[in-house]
Amino acid sequence: MIFIDTSAFYAILDRDDQAHAAARATWASILSPAGAVSLITSNYVLVESFALIQARLGIDAVREFNDAVLPVVVSHWITEQDHAAAVNAVLTSGRRGLSLVDCSSFQIMRRLGIQRAFVIDRHFREQGFDLLPDRP
Repeated sequence: MIFIDTSAFYAILDRDDQAHAAARATWASILSPAGAVSLITSNYVLVESFALIQARLGIDAVREFNDAVLPVVVSHWITEQDHAAAVNAVLTSGRRGLSLVDCSSFQIMRRLGIQRAFVIDRHFREQGFDLLPDRP
């Protein structure tokens, strides 16, 4: 299983994003028959992704995201316990840049036993997860 974050969804769609080429290559690789794997995200990531894509790229990009990307991704809903743990992680961290969505993603990844994340976000590596595309 691979968890997909907003940063990867956005990089796939935005041709001007500095990670676009690597994100598209990774996306193609994990969708190929040889790379076939379960793709997971959360409802919090979807809310964040829709808002970001709509604000920066417009409604046509949201439509493309909904129609071309999301059909191959399973969305897991953040439970009340996941949410409480994520809030606690944000408050405990004392860090401005660590979001509730990120902390909820870490929580759901741990709960589901997911080690790999398709992200363009260093916070996932800091939490001990393996990143796609692979980078230091």
